[in-house]
Amino acid sequence: MSSLRPALLTDHYELTMVSAALRDGTADRRCVFEVFSRRLPAGRRYGVVAGTGRLIEMIRDFRFDPAEIDFLRRTGVVDEPAAQWLADYRFTGDVDGYAEGELFFPGSPILTVSGTFAECVVLETLVLSVLNHDCAVAAAAARMVTAARGRALIEMGSRRAHEEAAVAAARSAYLAGFRFTSNLAAGQRYGIPTAGTAAHAFTLLHDDERTAFASQVATLGKDTTLLVDTYDIAQGIRNAIAVAGPELRAVRIDSGDLAVIAQQSRELLDSLGATETKIIVSGDLDEYAIAALAAEPVDMYGAGTAVVTGSGAPTAGLVYKLVEVEGRPVVKRSEHKATIGGRKVAVRRHKPTGTATEEVIVPQGVPDRQPNDRLLQHSYVVSGEPETLPTLEESRDHLRQCLISIPWEGLKLSAGDPAVPVTVVPAS
Repeated sequence: MSSLRPALLTDHYELTMVSAALRDGTADRRCVFEVFSRRLPAGRRYGVVAGTGRLIEMIRDFRFDPAEIDFLRRTGVVDEPAAQWLADYRFTGDVDGYAEGELFFPGSPILTVSGTFAECVVLETLVLSVLNHDCAVAAAAARMVTAARGRALIEMGSRRAHEEAAVAAARSAYLAGFRFTSNLAAGQRYGIPTAGTAAHAFTLLHDDERTAFASQVATLGKDTTLLVDTYDIAQGIRNAIAVAGPELRAVRIDSGDLAVIAQQSRELLDSLGATETKIIVSGDLDEYAIAALAAEPVDMYGAGTAVVTGSGAPTAGLVYKLVEVEGRPVVKRSEHKATIGGRKVAVRRHKPTGTATEEVIVPQGVPDRQPNDRLLQHSYVVSGEPETLPTLEESRDHLRQCLISIPWEGLKLSAGDPAVPVTVVPAS
């Protein structure tokens, strides 16, 4: 895991607020904070909840050790009463939220954190850091999965991200439907299938391409993928089949006009008798590039930079706002950042056929449930104790079902309204 413990993955002002609240007696007021997005990133029609499983583990381990408290004292971040409070910190509140893999829309209360003001406010930065990153990657990856139309994708963006962000991104991409990752840490931590064979450097190491291919096949067998675009792609394919035979599993192409090259490569492979050899393409692919290749003879896509950076939307735009104090709704009223006070309950409304038609949010109340409504919030932490969470595989399947449920217009890559409208109704 990261060399930094969760407790210091926070902003300075979270702890100055704790110091002041302890001094003026408001630290123990019972509060409710909610995580939501005021709007989706430009061009997006849905968001994807991801990272909740990682977050709950971090909240469980959120502790301040003596060295961290000494640092906070020495640098004047906290006073002595706050330092003593931090030394005994344990989150004892509740966390509820949308299931990992759930879709969300503007205003969706995807996470609710309740407890004392002090114990909840110190979690703000951590909550937003995890969810803003993981939700952004998952939404981009889900769009790529839709664009791929059932063809497999491999996440291969580790070298384009911070080392820990790369592991989290691999997890989010797998949640969204990617089949493999190149990141071995993600494979170890989360059980995600890993894949990878060789880079151009391996071919360049050898005296010629055939020698490199022969070495790879001798080590990995014919059930491998040969990278054929180090020199001339057509000759690379001929060399690959000459070395491995028509039983070669796949060739990978990482450059050029992929639409044209995929067609030419398929024709060449077929002419060499390698009719079952697959074609894998990579090289700065995003959802639009993948969609543009839908009619081409491509069997698998490798996506790197675009997926780990959210494909143009590196944050989900989530905020963590105080909405209730001692059972009383509180409201931020600034013109462009107004909030709706009170703890909220949300349901997704569906047709009898299963198509989602509306998300209904009720502040300080319970929605008037209809026959095909689905309650969106679940308990993650109760009185400081984590609940049993769905597995990554279960969350992956949940997202697949959610994407099936939204109207087909909501899956378009073009800009448009959210896939499901959100209605905020008065409490019953």
